[in-house]
Amino acid sequence: MDSVCLDIQIRGTLMNKSELAKAIADKTGVTKVQANSAIDAFAEAVANAAKEGDAVQLAGFGTFYAKHREAREVRNPRTGEKMMSKAKTQLAFRPALALKDI
Repeated sequence: MDSVCLDIQIRGTLMNKSELAKAIADKTGVTKVQANSAIDAFAEAVANAAKEGDAVQLAGFGTFYAKHREAREVRNPRTGEKMMSKAKTQLAFRPALALKDI
């Protein structure tokens, strides 16, 4: 995990899913297809947990959780018209202390 994080920081670019799968495959010795399947399974498990109101905590990495946002008044930047945004629940991530200073 450290080498992946450092790679992202040094390059200064966004790592996409296929690059992440390649990094996992290289680090663990599994195929890219298996790594891609693991990423999909992880994303599905986190999404399902969040939909049920549960949080997913990975020690040393962080916590994924559902965050509710109330409806609020917003302004259309083009017309200046005031309108109400919908209330929504979205996935949020809180990094562990170890990741805050990378």
